Amino acid sequence: MRIVVHGQQAFGKAVLEALLNRGEEVVAVYVAPEKEGQKADPLKEAALAAGLEVRQPSSYKDEAVAEAFRALKPDLQVMAFVTLFVPSEFLNIPTHGSIQYHPSLLPAYRGASAINWPIIKGETTTGLSIFWPDDGLDTGDVLLQKTTEIGPEDTLGTVYFDRLFPMGVEAMLEAVDLVKAGNAPRIKQDEALATYEGLCRAANAKIDWGKPWSQIDRLIRGCNPAPGAWTTLDGQTLKIFDATPLPAKSPKGIAGKLGEIASVEEDGFLVVCADGRFKVTRVQADGEKKAPAHEWAAAAGLQKGARFG
Repeated sequence: MRIVVHGQQAFGKAVLEALLNRGEEVVAVYVAPEKEGQKADPLKEAALAAGLEVRQPSSYKDEAVAEAFRALKPDLQVMAFVTLFVPSEFLNIPTHGSIQYHPSLLPAYRGASAINWPIIKGETTTGLSIFWPDDGLDTGDVLLQKTTEIGPEDTLGTVYFDRLFPMGVEAMLEAVDLVKAGNAPRIKQDEALATYEGLCRAANAKIDWGKPWSQIDRLIRGCNPAPGAWTTLDGQTLKIFDATPLPAKSPKGIAGKLGEIASVEEDGFLVVCADGRFKVTRVQADGEKKAPAHEWAAAAGLQKGARFG
């Protein structure tokens, strides 16, 4: 079966390499074009190293781009992390169509921040979908799904890199096998269960110390490593990546104003929230690298009684 891999970044590279390692016939690789001054995409580098043709159109609405794709005589397009819009006319060119990876259990959490939001909203389960893309955003028929738990200490990074990334590569291979065998499902998404969330941006990641510790905890974990939950001190932004919630058991467990530094310790500092405190242990100041919180506190001269905005 003649396969075209379409994607970018580490996930696209991993899918390509997995297909090649088991002897699949990959006839070309489509990669998003790099911006000026940007490094070559990891998928592009892997494709070139394997001697494959790489194509990087800026749009898939151009008939010339579609004609060049048809000339490959593709049987299946495997889409591994695609950000450009691809119209259905292009998706349907391969004999068996196109399949795409999405890191949620569709129809829930459609959109580009499908890993952040389940953590932020307190879900205990998430997963991935391999689906047949159409002209909608993550609306196509589902081919297969895999689930994974979200633990109380999980972050965006652990859920994706430890589970949804490797599970996704394996799921792509499983989906290709189903297509080759001629029994790949096409399960309609239930629109009554559909949800869509916009990008999780910096504007969504501001910490409100007046919220309960559980909400702040989920925000910090759901934004780690990107976009990074943040707060301000004396007009300066500080991103907080690692922080342990300390729920109050008595008034002494709060004992301060919202956002106030309750103490500065050898391994971090304590911040007051609505129903407890947080032990902050890893941060990033503007223009600086991520650092242990106690190192930043010492350099910034952080004192008990200072207050985050």
